[in-house]
Amino acid sequence: MILEFERPIYDLQEKIDELKRAAEKNPSLNFDQEIKELERKLSKLKKEIFTNLTAWQKVQLARHPQRPYFLDYVNLIFKNFIELHGDRAYRDDRSVVCGWAEFEGEPVVLVGQQKGRTVEENIVRNFGMMHPEGYRKALRVMKLAEKFSKPIITFIDTPGAFPGIGAEERGQAEAIARNLKEMSILEVPIIAVVIGEGGSGGALGIGVANKVLMLENAIYSVISPEGCASILWRDASKAPEAAEALKLTADSLYNLGVIDLIVKEPLGGAHTDYETTADNIKKALKSTLNDLKKLNPKELPKQRYAKFRVLGEYIEKNQLKTSRRKAKN
Repeated sequence: MILEFERPIYDLQEKIDELKRAAEKNPSLNFDQEIKELERKLSKLKKEIFTNLTAWQKVQLARHPQRPYFLDYVNLIFKNFIELHGDRAYRDDRSVVCGWAEFEGEPVVLVGQQKGRTVEENIVRNFGMMHPEGYRKALRVMKLAEKFSKPIITFIDTPGAFPGIGAEERGQAEAIARNLKEMSILEVPIIAVVIGEGGSGGALGIGVANKVLMLENAIYSVISPEGCASILWRDASKAPEAAEALKLTADSLYNLGVIDLIVKEPLGGAHTDYETTADNIKKALKSTLNDLKKLNPKELPKQRYAKFRVLGEYIEKNQLKTSRRKAKN
């Protein structure tokens, strides 16, 4: 899949490939100099495009169908994963995968939202949109982590919680609210990693963490750009403008204090190099977990609570002027 803003890159790559094929067919032709020049231009073009992405272009990358999903990272980062199923009340929600694993030789609990690659897989995984039983399964497993004093690592990748009638009848809002409450007081380290889409309460239901990490081209927002545009302008086609206003990119969220660390992606996006992306996440997790392990269990909920209580703080312009005058005096 080629995104519209990537088209110039692929067009230039095609020219390079054509010259290479021509040289292979006719060894008497020498295009080495032309190929080197085009490859230099290609490298420069990639940097120009991918270091100046708009918010909407990052939304497209976050939704890229070849982007690595949770289970891809499980295979690349962790060892001996054992999946745990069911909420012990209704059923097993396969849009979220939970279980035990080893990270750097230490047992951890993993909770991750999982999308599908094919139509059939997406039906099984419900496009990564959790039902209430999914949140209850996640909480059950997180409580198990607390019982055995093991860290929790969650991977966020969802357009939002499933809004179906059945989900609402079975207590979707209550299940998310309970997760917010219970996660806030768990006495074990919790790290959340936004790897793709982080949509609204559907994401936050497994995102109340001591540290929130986010991939460079992921998004994290209270609503989708299309949904925002439909409400504000009654026109979903204004999604690019909404994406800018929502401040849903990693850079914006880091500056606002919503996330704690931006994890770099390979040039071109995570889907171009799974191994490098996974290695970057692994390094960030190791460093973050080592820092959190310095806190005692009673301090962890306090740190988590304090982190979320300061979100949304702001200073009125007149207050800012007053504070500046006081600083001068």
